[in-house]
Formats: sequence, C-alpha cells, structure tokens
Amino acid sequence: MEKFVDFLEMTHWTTEIPKAYGALHLSVMLIGFFLCFFAAYLLRHKNEKIIKRIILAIGVTLAVCEVYKQLMYKFVICPDDLYHWGAFPFHFCSIPMYLCLIIPFLKKGVLLQTMYDFIMSYSLLSGFVAFLEPSGLLHRQVTMTAHSLLWHLVLVFLGALMAFTGLGGVTKLNFKRATVMWLALCAIAFSINCIHWNVSEGALNMFFVGPRNSSLIICKQISEAFGWYVSTILYIPAVSLGAWIVKTVVKTLRAKAARRRTEQKQTITA
Repeated sequence: MEKFVDFLEMTHWTTEIPKAYGALHLSVMLIGFFLCFFAAYLLRHKNEKIIKRIILAIGVTLAVCEVYKQLMYKFVICPDDLYHWGAFPFHFCSIPMYLCLIIPFLKKGVLLQTMYDFIMSYSLLSGFVAFLEPSGLLHRQVTMTAHSLLWHLVLVFLGALMAFTGLGGVTKLNFKRATVMWLALCAIAFSINCIHWNVSEGALNMFFVGPRNSSLIICKQISEAFGWYVSTILYIPAVSLGAWIVKTVVKTLRAKAARRRTEQKQTITA
C-alpha cells in the first residue's frame, strides 16, 4: 500500500485552477466534442455485439479511473478526512460507469433498451451541460482536472454512439422509460443523501436533489432564497426537458438522414 500511496503522491501535480472558458476549457470542449461525435459517426454501422464490447471497455476504464480518484482523495488530497463525501461515486455523471458494466451482459429487452435510451438522452445531456457549467470540472490537481474533463467527454461519446448507431430510441415510449429511470435514480440519490446526512455532516448532495442546498448555478440562488425543495422541484423536470430536447434533435436528424437516403435511392433508380 505504501508504494501505491507513493505513486499517488507522484501523480499529485498541482497548479492554479484553470479558468472557466479559458484556453484549456474551450480547447478541450471544442476539440473533444468534435472527436467524440466523429468517432461515434465512424462506428455507426457496427453491430450491437461490437458496440457492447466497446461499452464494456469504457465501463472498465471508467471504473479504474474512479478507483484512482477515490484513493487520491483518501490518501493524498484529503488524508485527514474520514471520507471526502463530495467524491461519493453516485453523481448524475457517475451513472454511465455502472450502466457500461451492466449493459454488455444484458439480453435484448426493456431494461437494456431503457439503458440505451437513458445514455443517449440524459447522459449525453449531463456530459454536455458539465462543460457549459464547468465548476465541477476544473481543479487545482492536474490529474483530477484531466479525470473530470475526459470523464465527461466519454459521456458525450456514449450518448453520440447511441444516437448514431440507432441503439438509442426516439419514440415517446423510449423517452418515458428513460425518464422513469431518471426519477428512480433521483429517488435513490435522495435516499443516499438522507441516510448519510449525519455522518457526512450535510456535505453529501448526490444529483443535487437535497436536502442540502444545490451548488449548481441558478439552482443555488433558488435554494438559498426559497429552500432546497423548491430548487429540486424545478431542477428534476428541467433536466427531463433538456433530455427531451436531446431526444428530439436526434429524432429530427435521423428523419432528415432517412429522407436523404430515400432521395438518393430514387435518383439512382431514375
């Protein structure tokens, strides 16, 4: 263990916290988004078996990165704390890690399809929004910043992969099931927050659903002015609205692509 702690300390490089919308943030966001969508586009014709292998590889990689993060906080960044509750691995953006480790072992069915739909709509949204509001991405520790940036780019890639391959559904039923999953996860997150309220001294706020005041932009002001429950009541449907917009954009683009293919076939036939 001592050697591993030594390794953690060797990789504990610190610097000034990168500026939001500074050179690093913007370059990673713009170049990263392009590469994520381009890679997903190149994989659009791969069969589901291959996609599942890719998903499993991503899940294992994310899990290894999460273990590194947990150990870094425990032994190096916050060695005097019993546990750094802000790093508890059940954030909204943590969910794809678990799904990627489950999906490859599921057979076709409602559960598998719901997970695909959730990743395409809700996880893609979470990865995208995290870059728009980057307070949780940029840290004093270089490795933690790299971890956060790459992690959320992976979410964008996964969502784009579900969109381009057609595994993610765009019907009302698809979105309804993904939203039920979102609500269930919110309930689990709220339960975790409440159960660990005393031991975490109120520091735990998975999914930002309370009972601690939200730290998210806008939601923070609402929480402080009207209470965490008002912020939560507005936040949960707002996220669903954002996911619905993502689903609608994918549906529109698919329809346009289908029309274009039809027109090309008609032209060739004529």
